[in-house]
Order: sequence, then structure tokens, then C-alpha cells
Amino acid sequence: MNKVLSESGRREKADQTFGILTGPTVGFAALLLIWQILALRISGFPGPGPTFDAAAELFSDPFHAGGPGDQGIGWYVLTSLISAVVGVLLAALVGIPAGFAFGRFALLDSICAPVIRILRPVSPLAWLPLGLLVFQAAQFATLWVIVICSVWPISVNTAHGVKGVPLDYLNVARVLRLSEWKVFRSILFPFVLPYLLSGIRLSVGTAWLVVIAVEMFAGESGLGFWLWDQWNKQHVAHVLIGIFVIGVTGFLLDACLLASARRYWHDEA
Repeated sequence: MNKVLSESGRREKADQTFGILTGPTVGFAALLLIWQILALRISGFPGPGPTFDAAAELFSDPFHAGGPGDQGIGWYVLTSLISAVVGVLLAALVGIPAGFAFGRFALLDSICAPVIRILRPVSPLAWLPLGLLVFQAAQFATLWVIVICSVWPISVNTAHGVKGVPLDYLNVARVLRLSEWKVFRSILFPFVLPYLLSGIRLSVGTAWLVVIAVEMFAGESGLGFWLWDQWNKQHVAHVLIGIFVIGVTGFLLDACLLASARRYWHDEA
């Protein structure tokens, strides 16, 4: 019986491994096939081969610095990453305290919730003109848009976590006459932390999407600016490379945050 179970377990693991390996392989093969078909049907659309050759040339010296307008793609990626990270940090400075306040005080939540529901669905680019008007600089306007769009996931998730704290915990704190700081430190923060981490993860993904879009319209540097500049120069292969770089960078950011969260839960366990 044990032998049958062990063989069944090995077969199941083999099937899972096969699925993990074959799934992405089939997916990327289908992508390359569709890509090649488009290249054959659309004039000026580079296929996988020419695009890979252009990518090899770009990434042979990604941090090349030859002067204004003559920089490697690595510098543009780094500029966008810095903008996204700084924007999320600023959003966290606003969103975390706001989320705890909304979740803790029902009156404040009732006042702010309708405003948040109206402003939250606004397109990121709709905030850009106001940023340019107020800050008179593309770099600060970019940060403004990132902060505005990244603050919602952090504050809303944090508030949702605070509202989910069991009433028994708060009743015990009330009986013991704990100060608001002790309630926050001993009860609210440990319980809300998973929600907070989820909000930060969503905010980082949002920030990465927003920074590319804003840089394409008003940026003076960054990956979005580079992508639009390459399109204006009709370097379509570079545009395709930029799309893949954006996707891979976003994937790696999300994977790092997910790995950090899993490590935290492992350490807690």
C-alpha cells in the first residue's frame, strides 16, 4: 500500500513538474509564432530575429554614457525605477496613517470615503496637467501622479485591515485601559500588516504602470521617455524591446515583493 502511494506521489510530482516546464514553453512558443506571423504580414514590423539582434546590441553596454541623448537603456530603466520607488515611499507616508485613521475612526471614514470613491477611478494621466501647473517641472509632476495613484491601494487596504480587527481584541484593550499608542502597537499593527503589505505590493505595480505612461507624455528622462523617443525615430525593434523590458521589470518587482512577504510569514510561523 505504501509503495503504491509513494509511486502515486512521485507520478503526481512528475506531472506537476512537467506542467510547470511545458506551460511557459508552450506560451512563449505561441507568442513567438504570432509575432513572426505579424512580422510577415505588416510592413516595417520587425520579427523575433531582428529584434533579438537589436536587443543584443542595446544590452551589450546598457550603462553607456556618451552625453545628453546618448545613454544606455540601463540608465533609463534606473531613472524610472527610482521615480516609482520614491513615489511609493511618499504614498506610504500618506496612505498608511490615513488608512489607520479611516479604519479606526468611523466619523472620519464616513467623511472621506465618498471623496475617495470619486477620486480613486480617475485615470493617472488626468492628474498630470495639475501636476505640471503646480510644480512647473516634469520630474515633480511625475512624482505627483505616482503618489496620487499609489496612495489609494495602501490607504484602502490598511483601512480594510483595521476594520477587520476582532472586536474582542479592542474590548480587552478598553477594559485594560490601554493607550491609543499601545492599541496600535500591540493589536492594530500586527493584525493589519498583511493587508498593508498587499497594499504596498499593489501600489508598486500601479506606480510602475503610471511612471511609464507619464514619462511618455511629459517625461524628460526615464524608460517611457526613451520608448516614445524610439517610436519617433521609427526604431520599432527598440519599441518592442522597451515593452519587454517594462514587462520583465514589473514581473521582477512583483516577484521580489511576493518573496519578501512569504519570507515574513515563514519567519512569523
